[in-house]
Amino acid sequence: MKPLVLFDFDGTLADTAPDLAAAANQQRLRRGQPPLPYEQLRPVASHGARGLLRVALGMTPESPGYEEARQQFLDDYAANIAVHTVLFPGVEKLLATLVEGGWSWGIVTNKATRFTTPLVRHLALEQHSAVVVCGDTTAYSKPHPEPLLHAARLAGVAPAHCLYVGDDQRDIVAGKAAGMKTVATAYGYCGDGVPVEAWEADAVVASVPELLPVIRRLLPA
Repeated sequence: MKPLVLFDFDGTLADTAPDLAAAANQQRLRRGQPPLPYEQLRPVASHGARGLLRVALGMTPESPGYEEARQQFLDDYAANIAVHTVLFPGVEKLLATLVEGGWSWGIVTNKATRFTTPLVRHLALEQHSAVVVCGDTTAYSKPHPEPLLHAARLAGVAPAHCLYVGDDQRDIVAGKAAGMKTVATAYGYCGDGVPVEAWEADAVVASVPELLPVIRRLLPA
């Protein structure tokens, strides 16, 4: 049984923030407001519509018109989902090295299937991944551990032989609750709340190249 390395998607494998930020700013433009600087929107890119609309429009799910704004944001994002999105530098090499070294890998994201599938195909990830679990694959989303446990079951690997890598505190909460080793990626979006060093992950990395030695240490092949 090969050990399984599971990755979050946005902010961990793929730099999706530019396209997400563009969709958020489109909502401002629709309201006659100037776009916000990318740097202001990037930290909440992993939080999806909820986080981006909070920063871009000051809206929460309880705000009047929130659902309409959310649907428009999602439609705008879907229409321009892969304009600037790329893998983070070093990810392609990392994944190839994992496969060659005796690990399998997969993706567990809160991103809906509607958005995940085209991006996974666009980035040529589907042919080598052992499993892809999206935000609507199970009845739960992270920080609940079920998406991670579901991925482990699909891959036929016990949670103790899995490691989860993510750029949001909920990734680490979910991974620990699932009984997996966890790695926080400080190069990702990381939110605008608790500092990454306080998430209690088993390791924190500042770049993609730092992941391989950490994986080797925490989850030997």
